[in-house]
Amino acid sequence: MVKTASTMLDLGTPAPNFHLPDTVSGDTISLETFAGKPALLVIFMCAHCPFVIHVQGELARIGKDYAKRNLGIVGISANNVETHPDDAPDKLKAMVEHLGFNFPLCYDASQVTAKAYTAACTPDFFLFDGDRKLIYRGQLDDSRPGNNAPVNGKDLRAAIDAVLAGRPVATHQKPSIGCNIKWKPGNEPSYFG
Repeated sequence: MVKTASTMLDLGTPAPNFHLPDTVSGDTISLETFAGKPALLVIFMCAHCPFVIHVQGELARIGKDYAKRNLGIVGISANNVETHPDDAPDKLKAMVEHLGFNFPLCYDASQVTAKAYTAACTPDFFLFDGDRKLIYRGQLDDSRPGNNAPVNGKDLRAAIDAVLAGRPVATHQKPSIGCNIKWKPGNEPSYFG
């Protein structure tokens, strides 16, 4: 596994649109799916990454904890399944069902969406306000596999709570750290590597 940090996309960047299949329902998910939501959390993730596995229970809790607070959430996996078959859509579907995610987990086969968001690692978090401007890109919390820090989502939850309450989100944000996205040969974006 290669430890990779978030690119820390500029705050205020508009959310790039996407049209991706949900691995469970097969429905096409886009920004329009979340119209009217006061905030949207986009999580780049996958099934095999030890960093994602380390926090997957907290991701499920966040989905449940904010369901009644009108937060839109979408997970996106963009890993090359030819080299990482554990991240194929059927494996992602099994992950959703096993963990009880209440948000769609989409597969970005072309990797175009991952590039549009400048996603670099799994997990990589992008939180947008009601106008779909980026207000948080950073870590879930201080926990990493093996460091014994609690997995509590404190950094991401603080940002979500602020935007849902109409308060400004702190601009000092620590990058997420995870496995690098597994790009298809020749598809590596210029911001990566």
